Amino acid sequence: MGRHFGELARVRHVISYSLSPFEQRAFPSYFSKGIPNVWRRFSTSFFKIAPPMTLMYVTYTWGTSVHEQGKRKNPAEFENDE
Repeated sequence: MGRHFGELARVRHVISYSLSPFEQRAFPSYFSKGIPNVWRRFSTSFFKIAPPMTLMYVTYTWGTSVHEQGKRKNPAEFENDE
């Protein structure tokens, strides 16, 4: 009935290694190296990312408010309409 999924092609000269899940450690040195590394990466990239993002946010809110003001009618132009 044809070949099974795992036997579709024969690949030669390829070596793959694996480690049993029972032999691995799930969180090796998580608290001693992982959290300080996250803090180091965050603190070094924060001052590169935050100023442009803040500038873009302020520009976007300013542009949105100017656009909304431009869409409104000026009441002084319609005072004498009756």
